[in-house]
Amino acid sequence: MAEGEETQTEVVQSGLPAGRVKRIMKLDKEINKINSEALFVISSATELFVKFLAEKSSEVAIEKKRKTIKLEHLRIAVKRHQPTADFLLDSLPMPPPAQIPTKTDRSRRSSDNDSVPAGTRRIDSFFQKGP
Repeated sequence: MAEGEETQTEVVQSGLPAGRVKRIMKLDKEINKINSEALFVISSATELFVKFLAEKSSEVAIEKKRKTIKLEHLRIAVKRHQPTADFLLDSLPMPPPAQIPTKTDRSRRSSDNDSVPAGTRRIDSFFQKGP
């Protein structure tokens, strides 16, 4: 090296907490010790994978004209990427079944919430005559 040159070293850190990644890795009974370089590589790979899932899920949400990414968007993104779907799709929770509110549900819901202070309940049903 020449006299005027300085070496610059960059310290690269993962965005994930190393302690938590290490604790998760140690859940595997076959892993006893974890090298700092291995921990860094696993943390970086995990970060890239989560970023990939977030980007693909965001694309699905945008296609559906939504601003919030939901579980259904994540499931669709995983289904579209076959290598990810092979191992991850079975681990994702099933989305709850969509409930379509009926007219009676809407009228009951609006009347239940009219001027009811927090911590109290309606007693209208108590005063109604039963069959």
